[in-house]
Amino acid sequence: MTNEQTAIKATYFSIIGNTTLAVVKGLAGFFGNSYALVADAIESTTDIFSSFLVLFGIKYSNKPADENHPYGHGRAEPLITFIVVGFLITSATIIAYESIQNIGTPHSLPKAWTLIVLGLIIIWKEYSFQNVIKKAKQTNSSSLKADAWHHRSDAITSVAAFIGISIALFLGKGYESADDWAALFASFFILYNSYLIFRPALGEIMDEHRYDDLVENIREISLKVNGIIGTEKCFIRKSGMKYHVDLHAIVNAKITVKEGHDLAHKLKDRLRSEIFELGHVLIHIEPNE
Repeated sequence: MTNEQTAIKATYFSIIGNTTLAVVKGLAGFFGNSYALVADAIESTTDIFSSFLVLFGIKYSNKPADENHPYGHGRAEPLITFIVVGFLITSATIIAYESIQNIGTPHSLPKAWTLIVLGLIIIWKEYSFQNVIKKAKQTNSSSLKADAWHHRSDAITSVAAFIGISIALFLGKGYESADDWAALFASFFILYNSYLIFRPALGEIMDEHRYDDLVENIREISLKVNGIIGTEKCFIRKSGMKYHVDLHAIVNAKITVKEGHDLAHKLKDRLRSEIFELGHVLIHIEPNE
């Protein structure tokens, strides 16, 4: 299975899971008098749309290079990540606003059975996070990582709701709003996670260097190629699921231009055969002193 197929499969998993949970949370929150569960349902609804965006981004970013996009379409992925972060921020804002409104509004205690629903949701969402984040790391997909953190944020809001409802039920009358305070706390956590998702995507757009381990691996592989004496500059930029590399390789100053050209191709082929995540590899030949 290719990285693209793996990522698409993980996204469909998210879409189906979020759709199911949005319905379950909404019904449980409405009939169980729990705004924290309703807030959870709102977030799951936005998760559905964001997962569709991730699906589009993954498919578009993996389109082959063309005349107008010689480096491919990978930069679409962090752009989609920005939109997904926007969904997160929007849902957090809605949850916070509604929580503040409900804190000052008298309402009934949540039903005890909502804790069972929340417990099952927490287990499922944490499993979903672990499943999708594993695929995100495997495929180097920033938008899939954002989708995974949607699951983790959902799990955290459910934990907060569980605690809030438990407090309200245990302490009884006068503590009905504990459920709403839990939802308010969860909204701030979602905002914090939004920043954690946004930051690396911004670095990808700005060609920020964050790949020291990959640079070291490239240098080690280069020295295994007969005729390559050493390496100098090594610049890496990420685009979608691929890494584009500019590498300065040091060779014997007395070899011919043809021999240097052949060595560059030999090094490029070696790197791409051992590091499957590499996209474009540009080798600049430097003579030794």
